[in-house]
Amino acid sequence: MSSINLKGKVALVTGATRGLGKGIAIGLGEAGATVYITGRSLAPENITVDVDGTLLATQQAVEAAGGTCIPVAVDHADDQHVAELFEQIKTEQKGQLDVMVNNVYGGVRALRDTDSRPFWECEPQLWDAPNNVGLRSHYITSVYAARLMATRKQGLICTISSWGGLSYIFGAAYGAGKSGCDRLAADMAVELKKINVTSIAVWPGIVGTEHITKFVDESKDEPADNPTAVLMQDRFNWETPLLTGRAIAALASEQNSIKRTGKVQIVAEVAAKYGLYDRNGNRPASLRSLKFILPLGLPLLRKYSGLIPDIRVPWWLLLQLSLAAPRI
Repeated sequence: MSSINLKGKVALVTGATRGLGKGIAIGLGEAGATVYITGRSLAPENITVDVDGTLLATQQAVEAAGGTCIPVAVDHADDQHVAELFEQIKTEQKGQLDVMVNNVYGGVRALRDTDSRPFWECEPQLWDAPNNVGLRSHYITSVYAARLMATRKQGLICTISSWGGLSYIFGAAYGAGKSGCDRLAADMAVELKKINVTSIAVWPGIVGTEHITKFVDESKDEPADNPTAVLMQDRFNWETPLLTGRAIAALASEQNSIKRTGKVQIVAEVAAKYGLYDRNGNRPASLRSLKFILPLGLPLLRKYSGLIPDIRVPWWLLLQLSLAAPRI
């Protein structure tokens, strides 16, 4: 689908049984990379349950796309499992690891089950769902990835975050975790720069994963005057997980990726720079582009969004708007 070439490169994508992780692994596989993928098990104990949400299904999809895929069952809540994963990569790839994607996330179901209740009406353990197998896991895997990358003085660590690190989306625990992911990527970049290893945070847009699609289907009774609910219902400007994979593959192919280190990379903007398209042949707008913002506030403009200039709101202004008017 593009001239991006990652043959000879070794990548690791955590949490790749479904959703973003699966799409990222496929995108790296399209470019010819050898991709290690993790999940809690290779296949579910009950094969009748979610047979497509398995590491083996992801492996087949990556290999069909042109890559080599090595599935490894890992519980990212267990630090020993993580250590053993990196020892396996070190042994099998002679210490080579070029791309590390921190994607694993254990909070989707818990956040969905809160039914939009405020944080004080939820159990305190809600914090752990998005931030244990999530923010903490990203730190642990980055430690081991950096140890391998330091010996070769090259590599790219991508930490999947979201717009929730900037503006209210799914609640206090979620937002704090995503803001922490951005800070983690930025602060790791300061320390990794001396060994020529790049660390970035990656922000997808509105991704139609299995969980998000189910969430939208279950929230059809939201008030019609709720712009966020309406936006989600009509799938305006949605992305598939594959676009994030293609964007990360493009970033991994850069000869001088260190120039990006410590910064947030928005998937739609990387796609525009590299001429990448999503699975269905479209290219979504960045969530800070007028092509998205104006139709968000004026739904009648959505059918004409192609005529709206792709002008992006500067970061400083976006931050001011977010702080002044959080979306609740």
